[in-house]
Amino acid sequence: MVRTPLTPEERERGERLGALLREARGTRSMVEIAAGAGLSAETLRKIETGRAPTPAFFTVAALAGVLGLSLDEVLRRCALVPAPAPAPVPVAV
Repeated sequence: MVRTPLTPEERERGERLGALLREARGTRSMVEIAAGAGLSAETLRKIETGRAPTPAFFTVAALAGVLGLSLDEVLRRCALVPAPAPAPVPVAV
C-alpha cells in the first residue's frame, strides 16, 4: 500500500500532538504511559517526536485517557489549522 505524502499542515498537526503528549506526560516515563495505553514505548516515542504524525484514533484516545486529557482538549490543541486564503489580486480596469 502506498501512502499519500503528508501535507505540511498534517506534519505540523503531528508535531502539536507530540508536544501536547510530552507536556501532559510531564515527569512520568514513556514506558509507564505507553504500557498504560497498551502501546510500545517506541510507538509513543515516534508519536511524541512527530515521526508518526497520524496515529490511529484509538491510539490517541488511549493515550489521552492515560494522560488525563479529554479528546476535546486534544482536538482543540491539535486540530488542522487551514492555511490562510491568499489575498485577492487587484484587477486593473
